[in-house]
Amino acid sequence: MSDGGAMNELEEYALLDEAMQNTDLSDFGDDEFRDGLRVLLKALNGEARLNAFGRAFAHGDILRNLENRLRVTEDLKCHPEILDVKIVQPIVVVSLPRTGSTILHHLLAQDPDNRYVATWECNLLSPPPEAASWDSDPRIAEWGQVMAAAHGTEVPEFEAMHPMGARLAEECLTLMAFDFKSQLFNYQFNVPSYELWLEEQDLLSVYSTHRRLLQYLQWRCPRKRWVLKAVGHLWGLREIFEIYPDARLVQTHRDPLRVIGSLTSLMTLGLSMTSDHVDAALIGAHWATSWVKALEKSIAFRDSGVIPEERFFDVHYEESMVDPVGMVGRVYAHFGIEFKALARQRMAAYFDQNPKDRLGAHRYTLQQYGLDPGELKRRYQFYLDRFGVECSFGL
Repeated sequence: MSDGGAMNELEEYALLDEAMQNTDLSDFGDDEFRDGLRVLLKALNGEARLNAFGRAFAHGDILRNLENRLRVTEDLKCHPEILDVKIVQPIVVVSLPRTGSTILHHLLAQDPDNRYVATWECNLLSPPPEAASWDSDPRIAEWGQVMAAAHGTEVPEFEAMHPMGARLAEECLTLMAFDFKSQLFNYQFNVPSYELWLEEQDLLSVYSTHRRLLQYLQWRCPRKRWVLKAVGHLWGLREIFEIYPDARLVQTHRDPLRVIGSLTSLMTLGLSMTSDHVDAALIGAHWATSWVKALEKSIAFRDSGVIPEERFFDVHYEESMVDPVGMVGRVYAHFGIEFKALARQRMAAYFDQNPKDRLGAHRYTLQQYGLDPGELKRRYQFYLDRFGVECSFGL
């Protein structure tokens, strides 16, 4: 692939005009998205070193989010009753990356009472999904083709590290990209300045939009409760409870040395799709620092007592991998949710069909990324002590 440095820059107004032309619409809704879009574009043009695929991917990703904004804004104007939909007691999985949160989220999605955001519907939002066609909507096949083109041909081993599929439960990061304030972009492109900017933002407007999009998706396709998940939620615990005051949070935990090593491996591979100039050592150093800050912020909020501790449930990786369905039962028991036989059966069947390392083992060391295990442990000692996390990887 060629270096994207000589390519035309991604320009804000050209992208806005293209989105309006493609949809024949002009109302993007509120202007909250514009700051994030500008910071992202500056980082993409100035530091991401996009290759040809990366530039096309970035263009398509940004354009899709802008078109989603236009279409959803129009749908909400035509159906203002959508904003009367109630979001009640959502289960929100918050976590460091690579802590078993994805399998937990996918298991929760097997419960027929639980509504989750499917990958296809949060990427192709409009029109609002219908309950009768939710499993047969033509957008499922459409998004499946997009995913196959992006990941299957570029880095096929990526799925061995992170399961993908148009029907699978998706992280909230994709919904948060609607406002261009989402860690999703940091996992797709090498944009550290955007990440540093994002870490300093008040996320209340993002979660307000998040609620509006859940109302939109739930309107004609409801279930008893939402099950949501994103690693980025660690940055926004205060805002989550402001928008969803009855939320029930599940926090997943794992040895942070394994977290950083696994994440750096995943990021190095993923970013190699969009740039031919990926420095794994810089990636590891950046995220090792970023997640310290996220944990410090989230722990400070939990320890403030603003929200009672019983509104949280902590899940340790090693325990959850021994009996993942049993762990879901413990989550349900903690929050007073009935664990019905059908849900238990469907979760067990899903896990049997999708065992850990089904697509290959994920192997890495800290040293290959220039990371010092002893130094990392010292930096994360406050987290280890707070949650009783065992730490030994690479030591």
